[in-house]
Amino acid sequence: MTTTVAPQPNAAGSVHKQRGRFADKAGLRIGERFASPGRLGAIVALIVLALFWLLPFLWAVATSFKTETSAAATPVSWLPPDGFTTEAYANVLREGNIPLWTWNSLLTATIITIITLAVTALAAYAFSRLDFTGRRWLFWGIIASIIIPPQVLIVPLFYEMLTLNLVDTYWAVILPQTVHPAMVFILKKFFDQVPVELEDAARIDGAGRLRVFWSIVLPLSRPILAAVSIIVFIAAWNNFLWPFIATSDSSLMTLPVGLQTVKSAYGLQYAQVMASAVLAALPLVVVFLFFQRQIIKGFATTGFGGQ
Repeated sequence: MTTTVAPQPNAAGSVHKQRGRFADKAGLRIGERFASPGRLGAIVALIVLALFWLLPFLWAVATSFKTETSAAATPVSWLPPDGFTTEAYANVLREGNIPLWTWNSLLTATIITIITLAVTALAAYAFSRLDFTGRRWLFWGIIASIIIPPQVLIVPLFYEMLTLNLVDTYWAVILPQTVHPAMVFILKKFFDQVPVELEDAARIDGAGRLRVFWSIVLPLSRPILAAVSIIVFIAAWNNFLWPFIATSDSSLMTLPVGLQTVKSAYGLQYAQVMASAVLAALPLVVVFLFFQRQIIKGFATTGFGGQ
């Protein structure tokens, strides 16, 4: 009777394969040192920069949990002698209509994001694929408009909203914020890297231009579309100046504008100001934590090699 012995796996080869797979996920080449001095130096530098960025936010959070006496005391300290308290948050929530203002911010920022994404994606695709008269000059005009400060347009935009009887409406807050020439430039550069052969194959099968755009280009552009959406949403959420000018009705105020109306009769209250800032920033922190991979992937992807 003949017994067949199954070949045993090579342990060294298995370990080498696992190391190669791990190195590939980490972005390293086979044989490259994981703890090279250059890589360690870069990691340390990034940690230091992250701490410098995080320090003001942590200080705002710590101050928001202090009493007004501790927040204004000198010398300043991270740990107040009388302990932490939620008094500042209670005052802000009691004196302001936080749920309504949050809803207004969420509604306007969402509509602004949807309209901006639709308009900029169509415009970027036209600049990337269509050849029409004045295409280059029009695109350079869009690029030049990026350097125009938004504050310069406040007066003409307000007169425009006044002429259209849109002042003190949601549309007065939404429409002027849907113009983002920088997003047209970003999407156009991404669409330029989508292989034209894929669109040609779809058109051979009878698909029209819009069908190709909807079924071929947009699915391949999900990372950059997600990144642009999040950037536009955050910009609309944080915008204070234009909603402050376009609305005077408290029921239409966004969260940044509404929180500025919460004032105390005792002058500037540092803990209360910091509590308002934390409440306004908290939704954005949550959004970023959930979608940070899409943001990084969208801007790190250059062509199909990074997808």
